[in-house]
Amino acid sequence: MSQTISGAVASTHPVQFELDAPLKVARWRVIGNPIMAIPHFIYLALLGIVLAIFTLIAFFAILFTGAYPRGMFNFSTGVVRYQWRVVSFALFMREPYPSFSLPSGERDPGSDPATFSIPYPQKLSRGLPFAKSYLIYPNYIVLFFLLVGAYVVLVLAWFAVLFTGKWPEGMRKYVVNVMRWNFRISTYVLLMTDAYPPFSLSSNPRTWSEWQIHSA
Repeated sequence: MSQTISGAVASTHPVQFELDAPLKVARWRVIGNPIMAIPHFIYLALLGIVLAIFTLIAFFAILFTGAYPRGMFNFSTGVVRYQWRVVSFALFMREPYPSFSLPSGERDPGSDPATFSIPYPQKLSRGLPFAKSYLIYPNYIVLFFLLVGAYVVLVLAWFAVLFTGKWPEGMRKYVVNVMRWNFRISTYVLLMTDAYPPFSLSSNPRTWSEWQIHSA
């Protein structure tokens, strides 16, 4: 996906992450959804073990070939996509119950309100995997404070949905944006992309080069 800024082609962050669901949610969902999500979290724990093994294998594959094995990438994408579906349900931001299927592939099939897509990287830096766990620390620091804010928002939204049956739009947007930042960090650490997570809650933030073009 690209757009033109001042005559130049501007790229977007490879992680495309959205939630397309009504703000109205049945009031019982604030209690029912977290409970109903428990089997999914158990399944996610098992998938997490496999994902960790695949990430380790991918580390050496990238180190020697500069490429993430395509089949493993599809599986990893499916796990991350499934995580977002489960989290969005458990946080009572949508009503449809997530499927236990693992939709792999870089483009989200669009069968669920929570969508996640990431293009397969044809070439990855062979040396960057050594540095990613250190380079990401500034993002972790900012994300910590954003997550504290998201926790407060979720508490307020819990009562809002309980009494009104509807998410305040600004509150849900903030939570989704924080989750987007979190998942961009995850894909970076999981070696699925070399695109450094931008310090932005925007769904389509400018890259550093785009800011330079815009400011010129």
